[in-house]
Amino acid sequence: MTGATSPLPCDWAGVFPAVTTQFDADLAVDLPATGAVQRALVDEGVHGLVVLGTVGENNSLSPEEKRAVLGAAVASAAGRIPVIAGVSELTTAAAVRFARDAQALGASGLMVLPAMVYVPTGAELEAHFRAVAAATSLPIMLYNNPPAYRTTIELATLARLADVANIVALKESTPDSRRFTDLINACGERYVLLAGLDDLAFEGLVLGARGWVSGLTNAFPRESLALYAALRAGDLPRARAIYRWFMPLLHLDAGHDLVQAIKLAEHIMGRGSERVRPPRRPLEGARLAEVTALIQRAAETREALPQ
Repeated sequence: MTGATSPLPCDWAGVFPAVTTQFDADLAVDLPATGAVQRALVDEGVHGLVVLGTVGENNSLSPEEKRAVLGAAVASAAGRIPVIAGVSELTTAAAVRFARDAQALGASGLMVLPAMVYVPTGAELEAHFRAVAAATSLPIMLYNNPPAYRTTIELATLARLADVANIVALKESTPDSRRFTDLINACGERYVLLAGLDDLAFEGLVLGARGWVSGLTNAFPRESLALYAALRAGDLPRARAIYRWFMPLLHLDAGHDLVQAIKLAEHIMGRGSERVRPPRRPLEGARLAEVTALIQRAAETREALPQ
């Protein structure tokens, strides 16, 4: 199967929301609602869509559901912006299969994660990435998130992977801004860097990241784009004002319940549903009240941000 449109080349610059997957009341994938969420973000002016990542609940979906969600995103983008497909599987063989499927469906690129559950050695991690890269001609962004996936893509591993032409970018989600400088010092311009934690986006973009893969953009795309534009323009006072306003929400992206919190924000902002698939459950009790208050305060104060 091929995508309806030719995939748009990706320069990995800008704001790339990590898009949610929407479910109906029976927790089946709701493709019309998922497509509506995707199209709304495209219309808001984001620079690309990342589907089937952590926020997209990749590992809660069957292979058939993953293909359907990706197909919807390619249709929603309609050649206007690139679509990046998450590759998050239990085995290297399954990751290779889905990488091939994603290319056939019209993805512009891949976001490749370590194999799930198993914690690899550096050599095993490198072999996994090489196998997926060899299965496709699509450009690949590796995803480094040690807190979530219990493994680090070490600088030495990146140096060894430098000979793989289609591994071109790195989404960096280490909760330490020093890593951006270490990466550039070690690898120069070999890899395009993207900030992967919302509450380190400012620091990452200032320190050399070209793009931002964002969770809270799902609920607040206008403000995310304004932050990125201010930094690109060198308007640090405006960027700091937006970032300080945004930070209470951006911290949600670094929590264990980030998917539930981001979907709740979508729901409150009238952009999607808060439904998640088990073992996740929608927020409850004190946590629900806490996150709701943060979102409502942001919604009430957003108009006061500098234009």
